[in-house]
Amino acid sequence: MTGETRVVAVLGPTNTGKTTYAIERMLGHKSGVIGLPLRLLAREVYDRVVAALGPSVVALVTGEERIVPPRTQYWICTVEAMPEGMGCDFLAVDEIQLCADPERGHVFTDRLLRARGLHETLFLGSDTMRGPIRALVPNAQFVQRERMSTLTYTGPKKISRMRPRSAIVGFSVENVYAIAELIRRQKGGAAVVMGALSPRTRNAQVEMYQNGEVDFLVATDAIGMGLNLDVDHVAFSSLTKFDGRRMRPLAPNELAQIAGRAGRGMKNGTFGVTGEASPLEEGVAEAIMDHRFTPQKKLNWRNHALQFGTIDRLIQTLEAAPDDEILVKAREADDLGALKALAQVTEVAARCSDGPSVKLLWDVCRIPDFRGISHAEHAGLLEAIFTYLHERGQIPDDWLAQQINRIDRTDGDIDALSKRLAFIRTWTYVAQRKGWTIDESHWREQARSVEDRLSDALHERLTQRFVDRRTSVLLRRLGQKEAMVAEVSNTGEVTVEGEFVGRLEGFRFSQDKGAGGAEAKTIKTAALQALAPQFHLRADRFYNAPDTEIDFTEQGGLIWGKDAVGKLVAGADALKPQVEVFVDDVAGPEVAQKVQRRLQHFIDRKIAALFEPLLNLGRDETLAGLARGFAFQMVEGLGVLPRAAVADDVKALDQDARGALRKHGIRFGQFTIFMPLLLKPAPTRLRLVLWSLSQGVQDFPEAPPPGLVTIPADTAAPAGADTMSGYRIAGERAIRIDMLERLADMLRSENSRAGFEATADMLSITGMTLEQFADLMQGLGYKAEKGERIKVKAIDPTAAEKAKAPDEVVTSEAAETASETPDAAEVEQETAPAETAPEAADDAASGEDAGAAATDTAPETEVFYTFTWGRTARPAGHANKRGSADRPQGKGKGKPGGKGKRGGPRSDKGQSGQKFSARPPKPEKKIDPDNPFAAALMGLKDTK
Repeated sequence: MTGETRVVAVLGPTNTGKTTYAIERMLGHKSGVIGLPLRLLAREVYDRVVAALGPSVVALVTGEERIVPPRTQYWICTVEAMPEGMGCDFLAVDEIQLCADPERGHVFTDRLLRARGLHETLFLGSDTMRGPIRALVPNAQFVQRERMSTLTYTGPKKISRMRPRSAIVGFSVENVYAIAELIRRQKGGAAVVMGALSPRTRNAQVEMYQNGEVDFLVATDAIGMGLNLDVDHVAFSSLTKFDGRRMRPLAPNELAQIAGRAGRGMKNGTFGVTGEASPLEEGVAEAIMDHRFTPQKKLNWRNHALQFGTIDRLIQTLEAAPDDEILVKAREADDLGALKALAQVTEVAARCSDGPSVKLLWDVCRIPDFRGISHAEHAGLLEAIFTYLHERGQIPDDWLAQQINRIDRTDGDIDALSKRLAFIRTWTYVAQRKGWTIDESHWREQARSVEDRLSDALHERLTQRFVDRRTSVLLRRLGQKEAMVAEVSNTGEVTVEGEFVGRLEGFRFSQDKGAGGAEAKTIKTAALQALAPQFHLRADRFYNAPDTEIDFTEQGGLIWGKDAVGKLVAGADALKPQVEVFVDDVAGPEVAQKVQRRLQHFIDRKIAALFEPLLNLGRDETLAGLARGFAFQMVEGLGVLPRAAVADDVKALDQDARGALRKHGIRFGQFTIFMPLLLKPAPTRLRLVLWSLSQGVQDFPEAPPPGLVTIPADTAAPAGADTMSGYRIAGERAIRIDMLERLADMLRSENSRAGFEATADMLSITGMTLEQFADLMQGLGYKAEKGERIKVKAIDPTAAEKAKAPDEVVTSEAAETASETPDAAEVEQETAPAETAPEAADDAASGEDAGAAATDTAPETEVFYTFTWGRTARPAGHANKRGSADRPQGKGKGKPGGKGKRGGPRSDKGQSGQKFSARPPKPEKKIDPDNPFAAALMGLKDTK
């Protein structure tokens, strides 16, 4: 740049001739470049300059289009595509106020700071940019331009009463289509203009309007960026828009930019509202008419001085903060998001071993996501392109042909063609990149021809849908009215002219199966057209619905009321699932995005509420060392860990570490380490879903009914499902882990060496029968020996005398037996196991016992079990190693692993009645110290 460079900011409202002034100034120089905000506007300016100079010296460069003659002098570009280092005499940037745009603002700010012509530089835009330009470009001169016509606010007006040469503005594709359909029925037709249209389709639609074939234009806010149309009145159908992240109201200066399209040249214009848009506030309307708006304070900025040594270094430079208080770091753009995603791919990271490879990756990441698909799918496409370019230097012809041929179809409706047009924009962008294809001119022409065919087909469909009168005639014949009207009831029933045609289930339309033939096809078409605004309204209601109206199913589904609206899919970790929505294509991407955001908010809040103790544990920075590591394991285990799986880690924790973990509610049980608050039904239900997602389980295990201590063991469930359910499988049933720990506390007071019987408290706490309890104990690692014994009833002397016959004689043996019977109402005599019970019964009945003779009945027997600790097979899915936490704990007399009590019944050999021992076999003299009973067992000695 030379010292003669002249920088001028030409500021003012719309319809001041700023763009025309810039074109005239450029043509006064030998060379020049103009950066424009839209591809459509760039094409319009290009056509104007070509009309004045011819095509041989004028170039058009956008992301998807590149026309560069050999003798180019003047470059018409989108701002993103402006070439750097051209050394043109003149340079201009239009709509410079977009420096404050959250999506693209950093690009305009970069041009404001760095783009200069050799002799003259113009920045065109709103007067709100005066302050930032003065601060950032001290040598800039300012030229104020006034509007050539007046702009008047006329208030609200119904579409049916809209006068000709009016433009109705909507802020979503669905809204635009719904309004255009309404105008077709009431006014005969409308042209449609949207930023997503190709220049060819847009020009064809505008030509219908300009030629008077239709008197109305339905458009998005794309018409606000300098497009010159013969519009007398602009009506806003909405005052809010989705800005890429949220729905927000439009600022007065944004409304003015669009309203200013009314009245071109010296012709005055008006603006107002229509449809469901509320009237403008008086202050806002006056500000638009008087062109008084709040000055811009901050401009979005992103570092341009990139370093390509490594991917990480590139990301660091992209995320650098500005050093000027007027500049704010732009939010993460799509290209940076794609770079971060690909940086996580091992193969891509391995390829980026030098600066040129990193720069190539960055160039690939800058391919815009025209398709509007998921970030993961877009990243996958970029990865494929980068791999081809890195390996071969170019994209293979056969692969590129396959991608383009897949799109080269002109069948389908408006939405299908619009989607294909968005897809082909990706390949037109790729074809424009120098050196990326083997035959650049061929692929540029190929992509352009496909876009042209799709554009023509889309124009035809738009005309047929919103202008073709044949459809209106058919609708009048079917309904005997001018047009069919579709309605959606509160229950989701869709009716057209009072006839039921289907049901709206969430955000998917299900057609009535009873309809058929041509009539059904026409009704369905009318229903879907009418449903377009319904989807948008329903999405708004859903977005504002309370969390109480939304729920998740045990299979990971997401429901709103009774309708399925999405499902959960695995995310980065178990506590961060993602959402996949169920939204019809006809609803459009805006509705799908809104539903996805609302569902993501719901599940994130649900996890934060139900797993608050676990999340607090993971965020506790005071935990250190082993305690912190154990906390991470608890978070990964969703608050429940089998002790056997972490026995060594638990053993390594000192008392301080355990105390710190207990403060978070962690309980170190004998069998399980868990957080009791997370065993409640609601966290358990969600935990099973999150665990199933993270494990890739096909059929999610269902949560047990609340309140049950034991449940039947589900052998078909995946390993670990019982733990996530809050239960532990033991035998034929599974017991709730907190109740199992209470049972373990009872078992510590029993002598598991000598053997013990189940107490009433043990049976009560489990809610089991004795046989079920025996199976449970065996599943926990105990041996259970079944036996029978006689129930001996105490003899009441008075009753015996009354019952005795006169000739009865009580033998001395019987008397002796009676005298040895305790004075209890009923006594359970401890005997040998079941095989000795008959002998005992015979002994009791020998000598013609008086009681037995008096009643003449057989003795009653009862079943009992003796439990001793043993190495029985454990249930599937549980640890079976030495030192397992499955084993009972305790020390000393009367506790598992301690010395057994004496005085039990004797066997025939005079030995203790003890049948099983917890002592290991003699060859295994060494006791595993990991055994929960090790401390007690190490003190045992062999006794006879």
